[in-house]
Order: sequence, then structure tokens, then C-alpha cells
Amino acid sequence: MTAKKKITGARIFDGIDWHDGAVLVVEAGRVKAIVPASAAPTDADAVDAHGLLLVPGFIDLQVNGGGGALLNEQPTLDGIRQICTAHAKFGTTALLPTLITDTREVRTAAIEAGLEAKKAAVAGFLGLHLEGPHLSIARKGAHDPSLIRPMDDADLAEMVACARALGCLMVTVAPENATREQVRALCDAGVVVSLGHTDVGYDTACSYARAGARTVTHLFNAMSGLGHREPGVVGAALATGTLHAGLIADGFHVDPASMGIALRGKKGPGQIFLVTDAMSPIGTEMTSFHLNGRQILRQGGRLTLADGTLAGADIDMLSSVRFVHEKLGLPIEEAVRMASAYPADVMGIASHKGRLLPGTDADFVLLTPELGMRSTWIAGEQVFSA
Repeated sequence: MTAKKKITGARIFDGIDWHDGAVLVVEAGRVKAIVPASAAPTDADAVDAHGLLLVPGFIDLQVNGGGGALLNEQPTLDGIRQICTAHAKFGTTALLPTLITDTREVRTAAIEAGLEAKKAAVAGFLGLHLEGPHLSIARKGAHDPSLIRPMDDADLAEMVACARALGCLMVTVAPENATREQVRALCDAGVVVSLGHTDVGYDTACSYARAGARTVTHLFNAMSGLGHREPGVVGAALATGTLHAGLIADGFHVDPASMGIALRGKKGPGQIFLVTDAMSPIGTEMTSFHLNGRQILRQGGRLTLADGTLAGADIDMLSSVRFVHEKLGLPIEEAVRMASAYPADVMGIASHKGRLLPGTDADFVLLTPELGMRSTWIAGEQVFSA
């Protein structure tokens, strides 16, 4: 293969519009252009994608594990590589390995592994998501309450240094254990701050959005709900245009009716985007695993603690796209945007990720018209073929 490729025969969605009878031209790992088939370059190697859909690669901002690896249990370069490889099989071309609430030592190890992954240019590695430990015990979910604590100066300094070195860092915090001043400092350092695992009310959540918080972690789950007198964090996420919101679309974490209500009620420009919240079993036949010394059971599409508490999700990004398309009736292009363009907007990387426009990274997925997987491409190179 040469440095220049042309993907022919596919119906191409660039993240904005569909292109029929067109060719995607890739050069040096980036999108060169989308041109009519009659204008395709003759000096490029052809990849036949006749009858397929070509869409932007998926971006997952909350991925705890995959392929048998869990970042909390394997905070290493190999662990990150294993997670990225597992999710590429389901169309994810960029992701944030996510560390759930843990000890200071484990978080430091995960940050060091992330820096190694960036240096090694691991395919699919975008950055890190630190989900905790600065959360609310009242809305802990599957997080170990003994490890939840307030953010201190050392925590703040470590995360600021990580953001500057890593480039892409998301941090989920609860106002109960992180101040507005700390949130402002994180945002000033380039951290994408997300509100989650919190029981605060609407006014407090809105004040943290004004302090710089940009998104909300797994909408509806582990947060104060929408009430008729107290709109809660859910209400703040929907009514505040500057806030985006991640959504786990597996049918267990959120009822489809609630998903539809949220999508219709979300004030822009902030968008609702898809996350998997996937754990280590994705891409494996595992029936259980351990997190912070506790057994997590896998059964019937759900991952739970022994008491039935949901502990992450057993879903991949392509299945999430299918869910909102088939169960909610969203057009394919909008379902794809929720998994690509909108997450790129959240992280501030839309100039080179999430859409297939000239100069962007050539990260794309080839699908059947029924949304079946065919192949995944990162920087113009095929990393998975079904």
C-alpha cells in the first residue's frame, strides 16, 4: 500500500452530509478529500467498499475496560493497548480509558500508563477519563465508598500536570467533594470537567457549569433526578445549553422513553452523546470479573454487584448506535453523530476527529446497510476486519 488510498463504492457520511457516487481519498493518515468517483486520483491504492456505508470512527469518552482488561486492575501500557484493541472491533477509533474511584497509587499508575500510551502512539488511545474519587457517597453507584474523598491540593496538582502532558483529560467530579475554584483551575489547565455521581440540586449544578464544567457523566444515572419543583442535575443538564451529557444506551441504565424525552428536551448547543461505560468483558466470553476486590457478575446484558447495583455496562459503541437508531427511531446519521461528532465537540478535538473533512484524521468504519461491522480504520490503516 502507498501513503495514498481511495475508498471506492461506499455511501459516505462525512459527519454532516451523505455523499453518493463518491470516493474518500486518504493521504498520510488524513482525509485528503471526498470527490466524485470520476475525479478519483489514479495514483492511489484502491480499497473496494462497494455497497457499504462509510462513517466517521466512533469516539468513546467512558471506557473502563475491554478484551479482558480493566484499567483499575491493569493500569499499564499493555492494559491500555488491550482495551483499545478490543473496542476497535466495534468501530471505536478513539477512546478515553476510564479509571473508576481508586487509591492515589492506582491513579498515579494509570496516569503514567496514559503518558506511555501517548508516547507509544497506541492506536485508538485519545487520553484518560478519571471518574472519581471526588464523588458523592450518596450517589456512589458501584464506586467503593471507602475510597471516595474530597479533592485536595495534591490531587489538583496531579490532574493539572496530567492534562498539560497528556492533552486530553476528562475528570468526573461531584460538587460535594470538589469546589468551584478547583473546577475553574482544572478547566483553565485544559481539563474537561464532567459532573457526575452527585446529589446536588439544579442551582448548584448550574453554578458549576458557570465555573467551567462542560458535560455530565452518564445522564440520569447516579445523579439527582428531574422533579417538578427541584429539577436536579438531570434538569440542569437538559436546560443548560453549555452542558453536554453522556448517555449509556443499553436499555438497562436508562429506559428508552426517558432517552427520547431527554433528546427532545436538550437545549443546545450542548448535545447528548453516546458512551459505553464498558467493562473488561467486552469482546470476551467472561462471566464475571473483579473491581476493587468486589466481584462483578455478567448476566443477561447487565453487569452488577452481588446486591444488583449496576457496575458499568456490557455494550459496545456500534451496538449503542444501533440501539438509538432502531429503538428510538433516530436517523442513522444522527445516531452516528452521537458516537463521533458530538464526543469530538465535547473534548475540543473537532478540528481533527469526529468528522471526515479535509485535514481530519482518516478514522472511519465500514458498515453494512444494516449496521453490521465490516472493518475499522485508524489514521488510514485498517486495524480490524470482520
